[in-house]
Amino acid sequence: MFEARLQQGILLKRVVDAIKDLCKDVNFDCDDTGLSLQAMDSAHVSLVSFLLKASAFQHFKSDRPRSLGIAVETLSKIFKICGNDDFVTMKAEDEGDVLLFTFEDSKSDKMSDFELKLMDIESEHLGIPDQEYKCTIKMPSTELQKVLRDLSQFGETISISVTKEGIRFSVQGDTGTANVLLKQRTNTDKPDEQIKIQMTEAVELSFALRYLVN
Repeated sequence: MFEARLQQGILLKRVVDAIKDLCKDVNFDCDDTGLSLQAMDSAHVSLVSFLLKASAFQHFKSDRPRSLGIAVETLSKIFKICGNDDFVTMKAEDEGDVLLFTFEDSKSDKMSDFELKLMDIESEHLGIPDQEYKCTIKMPSTELQKVLRDLSQFGETISISVTKEGIRFSVQGDTGTANVLLKQRTNTDKPDEQIKIQMTEAVELSFALRYLVN
């Protein structure tokens, strides 16, 4: 039997929101290490690799390794019901064909449950080799998200360059160009607001914005 209880259901909700426009059907793999997912989008451009360790759960039990095949669109509909303060419990019997979700509002007596039909999905685990990166940037995710969403109004492809000057985001579209420059910011007393850049040489790469914004 698989059973897991997560105090912050919003964590899984955010994962589902992040992959719903990339992946159609996925396998969530359960074993004694935790809950993991590896999937590629239909165009084989992006690889999603995710692990939520067993220690992150309030309760986690997986009697044997198992893959739970799930339709992401349906899972997304279920997690729309999940509130920011909800506990989420997931259960699946060893020979069962459904995954049971229970949402409990920590601030009231409200409880919701849903049964999701499981699917047989063939998938292949890909090895992700260790990489040596020329640039490593640490910055607030909310700030990066705002830059990407703002620039997505001007084009479909974004160029990200890192130099001694800072991080430059550039988009060129039919109506014109847009640029945002973020400089290194380490002189703040709040570590979560800092922008740190480690660089061995300048780098410039281009990406399809739809993979970054969603």
